[in-house]
Amino acid sequence: MGGLQIGEMQDPYFFGYGSLVNRATHDYPRATRARLTGWRRAWTHTTLREVAFLSAVPAPGAVIEGLIAAVPGHDWAALDERERAYDRHPVSHAVDHEAGHPVDVQVYAIHKEKAAAPSIRHPVLLSYVDVVVQGYLREFGVEGARRFFATTDGWEAPILNDRARPIYGRHQALTGDERGFVDHELRLRNARVIERV
Repeated sequence: MGGLQIGEMQDPYFFGYGSLVNRATHDYPRATRARLTGWRRAWTHTTLREVAFLSAVPAPGAVIEGLIAAVPGHDWAALDERERAYDRHPVSHAVDHEAGHPVDVQVYAIHKEKAAAPSIRHPVLLSYVDVVVQGYLREFGVEGARRFFATTDGWEAPILNDRARPIYGRHQALTGDERGFVDHELRLRNARVIERV
Protein backbone atom coordinates (compact mmCIF):
# COMPACT_ATOMS: atom_id res chain seq x y z
CA MET A 1 0.00 0.00 0.00
CA GLY A 2 1.52 3.36 -1.08
CA GLY A 3 1.44 6.75 0.57
CA LEU A 4 2.46 8.00 3.97
CA GLN A 5 1.69 6.07 7.11
CA ILE A 6 0.10 7.73 10.14
CA GLY A 7 2.69 9.81 11.98
CA GLU A 8 5.17 9.67 9.09
CA MET A 9 6.72 13.01 8.12
CA GLN A 10 7.11 13.81 4.45
CA ASP A 11 10.46 15.27 3.42
CA PRO A 12 10.32 19.00 2.60
CA TYR A 13 11.52 20.25 -0.79
CA PHE A 14 13.53 23.23 -1.98
CA PHE A 15 12.96 25.15 -5.20
CA GLY A 16 16.25 25.62 -7.08
CA TYR A 17 16.44 28.35 -9.71
CA GLY A 18 20.20 28.72 -10.28
CA SER A 19 23.04 26.22 -9.92
CA LEU A 20 20.71 23.73 -8.19
CA VAL A 21 18.96 23.25 -11.55
CA ASN A 22 22.17 21.56 -12.71
CA ARG A 23 21.89 18.03 -11.29
CA ALA A 24 25.66 17.58 -11.62
CA THR A 25 26.11 20.01 -8.68
CA HIS A 26 24.11 17.98 -6.13
CA ASP A 27 22.63 14.58 -5.36
CA TYR A 28 19.35 15.61 -3.74
CA PRO A 29 16.68 12.96 -4.40
CA ARG A 30 13.36 13.15 -6.19
CA ALA A 31 14.34 16.21 -8.23
CA THR A 32 11.69 17.25 -10.70
CA ARG A 33 10.91 20.27 -12.85
CA ALA A 34 8.74 23.01 -11.38
CA ARG A 35 7.51 26.59 -11.87
CA LEU A 36 7.41 29.27 -9.17
CA THR A 37 4.91 32.12 -9.55
CA GLY A 38 5.41 35.56 -8.02
CA TRP A 39 9.23 35.63 -8.16
CA ARG A 40 12.03 36.60 -10.59
CA ARG A 41 15.76 36.01 -10.47
CA ALA A 42 18.28 38.82 -10.04
CA TRP A 43 22.06 39.00 -9.91
CA THR A 44 22.83 40.11 -6.36
CA HIS A 45 25.86 40.72 -4.21
CA THR A 46 25.82 40.33 -0.44
CA THR A 47 28.49 41.28 2.07
CA LEU A 48 28.44 37.64 3.18
CA ARG A 49 30.04 36.51 -0.12
CA GLU A 50 32.88 37.75 -2.30
CA VAL A 51 31.12 37.39 -5.65
CA ALA A 52 27.58 37.93 -6.92
CA PHE A 53 25.08 35.10 -7.22
CA LEU A 54 21.48 34.68 -8.25
CA SER A 55 18.75 35.51 -5.79
CA ALA A 56 14.99 35.20 -6.04
CA VAL A 57 13.09 38.48 -5.80
CA PRO A 58 9.34 38.81 -5.19
CA ALA A 59 7.65 39.94 -8.43
CA PRO A 60 3.86 39.69 -8.65
CA GLY A 61 2.75 37.93 -11.82
CA ALA A 62 6.25 36.72 -12.76
CA VAL A 63 7.08 33.02 -13.25
CA ILE A 64 10.43 31.25 -13.15
CA GLU A 65 11.27 27.65 -13.93
CA GLY A 66 13.54 25.45 -11.87
CA LEU A 67 13.75 22.16 -10.00
CA ILE A 68 12.30 21.04 -6.72
CA ALA A 69 14.10 18.30 -4.80
CA ALA A 70 13.63 16.60 -1.47
CA VAL A 71 15.60 17.45 1.66
CA PRO A 72 15.91 13.99 3.28
CA GLY A 73 15.02 13.76 6.93
CA HIS A 74 14.27 17.48 7.14
CA ASP A 75 18.06 17.95 7.38
CA TRP A 76 18.48 21.47 6.01
CA ALA A 77 22.00 21.91 7.45
CA ALA A 78 24.03 20.99 4.34
CA LEU A 79 21.76 22.96 2.02
CA ASP A 80 21.72 25.96 4.37
CA GLU A 81 25.53 25.90 4.33
CA ARG A 82 25.61 25.75 0.52
CA GLU A 83 23.11 28.61 0.38
CA ARG A 84 24.61 30.65 3.24
CA ALA A 85 23.72 34.35 2.98
CA TYR A 86 20.21 33.36 1.89
CA ASP A 87 17.02 33.10 3.92
CA ARG A 88 14.42 30.39 3.31
CA HIS A 89 10.86 31.32 2.35
CA PRO A 90 7.84 28.97 2.22
CA VAL A 91 6.39 28.96 -1.33
CA SER A 92 4.33 25.75 -1.53
CA HIS A 93 1.24 27.72 -2.58
CA ALA A 94 3.09 29.25 -5.54
CA VAL A 95 4.80 26.16 -7.01
CA ASP A 96 3.49 23.97 -9.83
CA HIS A 97 5.51 20.77 -10.11
CA GLU A 98 5.68 17.24 -11.49
CA ALA A 99 6.18 15.45 -8.17
CA GLY A 100 2.76 13.81 -8.39
CA HIS A 101 1.77 14.60 -4.79
CA PRO A 102 1.54 17.71 -2.56
CA VAL A 103 4.90 18.87 -1.18
CA ASP A 104 6.13 21.51 1.26
CA VAL A 105 8.49 23.77 -0.73
CA GLN A 106 10.86 26.55 0.34
CA VAL A 107 12.97 28.92 -1.78
CA TYR A 108 16.24 30.62 -0.86
CA ALA A 109 16.47 34.40 -1.35
CA ILE A 110 18.85 37.08 -0.12
CA HIS A 111 17.11 39.49 2.25
CA LYS A 112 16.87 42.94 0.68
CA GLU A 113 18.74 44.49 3.62
CA LYS A 114 21.75 42.25 2.85
CA ALA A 115 21.57 42.74 -0.93
CA ALA A 116 23.59 45.07 -3.16
CA ALA A 117 24.34 45.38 -6.86
CA PRO A 118 27.27 43.40 -8.30
CA SER A 119 30.41 45.44 -9.00
CA ILE A 120 33.91 45.09 -10.39
CA ARG A 121 35.05 44.10 -6.89
CA HIS A 122 32.12 41.68 -6.52
CA PRO A 123 31.36 40.39 -10.04
CA VAL A 124 29.27 37.55 -11.41
CA LEU A 125 31.48 34.56 -12.29
CA LEU A 126 31.21 33.27 -15.85
CA SER A 127 31.88 29.75 -14.53
CA TYR A 128 28.73 30.12 -12.40
CA VAL A 129 26.66 31.41 -15.33
CA ASP A 130 27.90 28.41 -17.33
CA VAL A 131 26.78 25.93 -14.66
CA VAL A 132 23.34 27.50 -14.35
CA VAL A 133 22.73 27.70 -18.10
CA GLN A 134 23.95 24.13 -18.62
CA GLY A 135 21.32 23.03 -16.10
CA TYR A 136 18.57 24.91 -17.92
CA LEU A 137 19.66 23.55 -21.31
CA ARG A 138 19.53 19.99 -19.95
CA GLU A 139 16.21 20.38 -18.11
CA PHE A 140 14.25 22.78 -20.31
CA GLY A 141 16.06 22.81 -23.67
CA VAL A 142 17.17 25.84 -25.66
CA GLU A 143 13.84 27.66 -25.27
CA GLY A 144 13.88 27.10 -21.51
CA ALA A 145 17.44 28.41 -21.29
CA ARG A 146 16.36 31.51 -23.22
CA ARG A 147 13.52 31.96 -20.74
CA PHE A 148 16.13 31.79 -17.96
CA PHE A 149 17.93 34.79 -19.48
CA ALA A 150 14.64 36.64 -20.03
CA THR A 151 13.40 36.12 -16.46
CA THR A 152 16.64 37.20 -14.78
CA ASP A 153 17.44 40.84 -13.95
CA GLY A 154 20.86 42.46 -13.67
CA TRP A 155 22.66 41.44 -16.87
CA GLU A 156 24.40 44.82 -16.76
CA ALA A 157 26.53 43.40 -13.92
CA PRO A 158 30.23 42.85 -14.64
CA ILE A 159 30.91 39.18 -15.45
CA LEU A 160 34.40 37.86 -14.73
CA ASN A 161 35.66 35.42 -17.36
CA ASP A 162 37.16 32.71 -15.14
CA ARG A 163 36.60 29.81 -17.55
CA ALA A 164 40.31 29.03 -17.92
CA ARG A 165 40.76 28.89 -14.11
CA PRO A 166 37.28 28.55 -12.61
CA ILE A 167 36.69 30.19 -9.23
CA TYR A 168 33.21 28.70 -8.75
CA GLY A 169 33.66 25.53 -6.71
CA ARG A 170 30.97 23.51 -8.51
CA HIS A 171 32.07 24.46 -12.02
CA GLN A 172 31.32 21.99 -14.82
CA ALA A 173 32.84 21.28 -18.23
CA LEU A 174 30.60 22.65 -20.98
CA THR A 175 30.40 21.41 -24.55
CA GLY A 176 31.34 23.82 -27.33
CA ASP A 177 27.65 24.25 -28.16
CA GLU A 178 26.80 25.05 -24.54
CA ARG A 179 29.59 27.65 -24.30
CA GLY A 180 28.51 29.12 -27.63
CA PHE A 181 24.93 29.41 -26.41
CA VAL A 182 25.99 31.22 -23.21
CA ASP A 183 28.24 33.61 -25.11
CA HIS A 184 25.54 34.37 -27.69
CA GLU A 185 22.91 35.15 -25.03
CA LEU A 186 25.34 37.40 -23.16
CA ARG A 187 26.15 39.30 -26.36
CA LEU A 188 22.42 39.82 -27.00
CA ARG A 189 22.25 41.56 -23.62
CA ASN A 190 25.44 43.61 -24.16
CA ALA A 191 26.82 41.93 -21.06
CA ARG A 192 30.13 43.32 -19.79
CA VAL A 193 32.52 40.35 -19.65
CA ILE A 194 35.84 41.25 -18.02
CA GLU A 195 38.96 39.18 -18.59
CA ARG A 196 40.64 37.72 -15.53
CA VAL A 197 44.19 38.96 -14.95
